[in-house]
Amino acid sequence: MTRPNFLFIMTDTQATNMVGCYSGKPLNTNNIDRLAAEGIRFNSAYTCSPVCTPARAGLFTGIYANQSGPWTNNVAPGKNISTMGRYFKDAGYHTCYIGKWHLDGHDYFGTGVCPSEWDADYWYDGANYLAELTEEEIGLWRNGLNSIEDLQANNIDETFTWAHRISNRAVDFLHQPARADQPFLMVVSYDEPHHPFTCPVEYLQKYQDFYYDLGAKARDTLANKPEHHRLWSQAMPSPVGDDGRYHHPLYFACNDFVDDQIGRVINALTPEQQANTWVIYTSDHGEMMGAHRLISKGAAMYDDITRIPLIIRPPQGEHRQVDTPVSHIDLLPTMMALAGIDKPAILPGGNILAADSPRGVMVEFNRYEIEHDSFGGFIPVRCWVTEEYKLVLNLFTSDELYDRRNDPDELNNLIDAPGFADVRNTMHDALLDYMDKIRDPFRTYQWSLRPWRKEAQPRWMGAFRPRPEDGYSPVVRDYDTGLPTQGVKVEEKKQKF
Repeated sequence: MTRPNFLFIMTDTQATNMVGCYSGKPLNTNNIDRLAAEGIRFNSAYTCSPVCTPARAGLFTGIYANQSGPWTNNVAPGKNISTMGRYFKDAGYHTCYIGKWHLDGHDYFGTGVCPSEWDADYWYDGANYLAELTEEEIGLWRNGLNSIEDLQANNIDETFTWAHRISNRAVDFLHQPARADQPFLMVVSYDEPHHPFTCPVEYLQKYQDFYYDLGAKARDTLANKPEHHRLWSQAMPSPVGDDGRYHHPLYFACNDFVDDQIGRVINALTPEQQANTWVIYTSDHGEMMGAHRLISKGAAMYDDITRIPLIIRPPQGEHRQVDTPVSHIDLLPTMMALAGIDKPAILPGGNILAADSPRGVMVEFNRYEIEHDSFGGFIPVRCWVTEEYKLVLNLFTSDELYDRRNDPDELNNLIDAPGFADVRNTMHDALLDYMDKIRDPFRTYQWSLRPWRKEAQPRWMGAFRPRPEDGYSPVVRDYDTGLPTQGVKVEEKKQKF
């Protein structure tokens, strides 16, 4: 059987509220919408963390950032952590990554150095793009192209943009004659629609008079919400008034522009490639846009930043929608199943193409960025999402429970509502079990002792993580024996002493 190819496309800061087929808003995402019409659209897909590097760590290692290392921006995964590229390269795939990486522990732009599991001839992160620009052009890109007048005065067209140059390389990769001899995995990773929102002037002209209606979310008083949400709102005031209208032409224009770039790459697939290529599209997280009086992203679990688009188009197409919650963590295991690659035991996710039974997914937050504290420093948060409810544990402040079906705007915090105690406690137990299962290093009995659960007893999470010898899972030797651990339990240790 011929092994399939994979075209994995991702954007930055593009939650479901910015994609037409999800939001119903008049935003031009025609190429993504067409992909959804031809593929499987996941309506409850969640990032593993609403911050760039931790989200990417989950996507490309298949394990949560709390396990792989980069639980905040500007921290790299551990050297013993395997990535999507390694798994597929070891399986005989030609692996190619083009675009934003943000996983090397360096600054936002990266080092320009290609990791060994990817094809260095096509590697093109932010540092590589910067190397092609003059100092004047770098200044323009980062801070000088904020209006129609700026774009016109500097004669900016699509060829100047990082996105266009990423697409060029992706098209070139697809059209190489040797591409038919070996299955490929190509990741195309755009920075857009993230700041600095660079795009040709015609896109910006379209959105000068467009206002995004946030509705009731813009009027959330945060009265029954965690204290750190109110502090965040005070420190970084929302630009949206009580009319609920968010105006950001640059963001909307760049969202439109990156959709066209995505279309260029998808349309470049040859008929032969199309017949054997799975196309996957997603994003790392969203942008609050003034919803709940918050901007940017950070220590919150609102759908505005955690519910991300996910569309998977099979080679022959298959139009359907899936409401079962799924996660970034599930993408690597799903792709491995399609490619016939054995899944290492360290990967907690599952094959979401076969996900039809009730399930929950976890979202985590620990810190926004190691370099500064403007987003509140260390604020550990764990969230459990099912098809009907969302539970949020804010370890240092107060917790949240939302009815996803009856309160999609997440305005009514039910954490202390007596009628939801059973649901809340069931969700709580499931989250604690999952944290223990994945050996979350931030697990502590304080997660179990919440003020709304009076009967709770301190829960000591104490087992070592099982370390199977599968060639990928990091090997840890037991302190007493010097041998690889096989899931030694605290109870066994206690018996020795």
